[in-house]
Amino acid sequence: MGSSDMVHRKSAVWLAGVVAAAALASMSGLALAQSPSPDAPASPTASPAQTSDEPGVVTVTLATVGDPGNHSVGVIQTFGGPLGQFVDPPQGTGIYKTCADAPAAPPPCLTVGEVDYEYGIGQLEITVSQYVTFLNTVDPEGSNHDGLYEDHMNSVVWPKYGPLNYSADATKGEHYSVAYPEWADKPFNFGSFRRGARFVNSLTNGKVLSKTSSTSGDFHYVTYTVKLSPDSEKGMYDMQAETPTRTGTSGFVLPSNDEWVKAAYYDPKGGGTFSYWAYPTGPFDQPNIAVLDPATGDVVNGDVQPLSNYNPNDPNSTVDTPGAPAGTAPTWCPSQAGPTCNDVFPADFPPGLDLPPLFMGNVSTVGQTLTLSPWGTLDQGGNVVEHTDTIAPQPAGHDFERDWRYYHGGVANAPAYQVEISAFGYFPGDPGQDLPVDGVPGGRHRRPQVASPQGG
Repeated sequence: MGSSDMVHRKSAVWLAGVVAAAALASMSGLALAQSPSPDAPASPTASPAQTSDEPGVVTVTLATVGDPGNHSVGVIQTFGGPLGQFVDPPQGTGIYKTCADAPAAPPPCLTVGEVDYEYGIGQLEITVSQYVTFLNTVDPEGSNHDGLYEDHMNSVVWPKYGPLNYSADATKGEHYSVAYPEWADKPFNFGSFRRGARFVNSLTNGKVLSKTSSTSGDFHYVTYTVKLSPDSEKGMYDMQAETPTRTGTSGFVLPSNDEWVKAAYYDPKGGGTFSYWAYPTGPFDQPNIAVLDPATGDVVNGDVQPLSNYNPNDPNSTVDTPGAPAGTAPTWCPSQAGPTCNDVFPADFPPGLDLPPLFMGNVSTVGQTLTLSPWGTLDQGGNVVEHTDTIAPQPAGHDFERDWRYYHGGVANAPAYQVEISAFGYFPGDPGQDLPVDGVPGGRHRRPQVASPQGG
């Protein structure tokens, strides 16, 4: 990526996807961020992130996040209570002027949201078609040497959640494909920090074919068309490092925790609590529930605002969010999978579990909920949880030598409290932990994101 496309100390292009896996699986995606001051926006009703007909080319739109040097707030964390009460949503918004003003832990308070530079963050989540383009670019032989694919992603192994297919006999550069047309514009739902980091490395090392600025109302966007690079080993992250962190000041990256929170919740107009919204869809109230076409996953009630893809009444949750709007977990199954779509699960799942109630919700087509965050992004609340590159402390009650990262945003099977600002999740980012076993869709959810050119 040329120096003109790297912005000083800006980071945040965004890949969001869903991780649906095992009885403890969660939908996790990827988000993209960028540091240049994007002044070109896509309309809120714009088509989802696109993949070009040209091999190895993707188009991503970044929302500009300004007001550098904004103030932080203290937020009581939903996850982090004492053993036996790890999930403990705060009363009210959980937002305080500072952590000194918050109740004593547990659960702990986290200072978040201050970013002292302008940056860009993906308007939409990274889609399945874009991830497939990435796979065929960085792994043209189909050897899966970096663990970017696993069989749970396959539509034969998991008809309801498997968004792509693999063929060992395919032509070079075509081993991976979108499972069904309906999956192309859904968020990639098996995200992890390492998969996201390699995706943004490929973007950073790629060639910018075009860069266009636009505006929509008060929002500013920049749209990039990039020919991906086959090199994902190094870029903004050195994947040979035991704990990869940003290596430069300009390039596509996964957003930091503060960058992600600011884009989703910080209102430069002063709305909410100390200028922070409780939800990415509004300052105080839970959003309405998306309704999906059962065969395609398209949102059919976009006229009902504010709107999000989450589960208002999760029967598996002992701490469901009170006062949730009426509705059920948004879901769909590809019609091509036949009448048993909801009943087929990977054979390596633990035996003896009643799996269908654990996997109710499913992801929707990106951007179709139409509700914008304070900076013009879509789907930062619900659909899939998104990964950040910020290293998190060891979760309470655990003693693992492990690389933990924050993730945020809730998923399609998660209660409303997981969409709130207080729901900072933990996800292991070390090698060998890139499986979609991240909480039940409806349990702990994280939405991975990718950040882009970060300025220095």
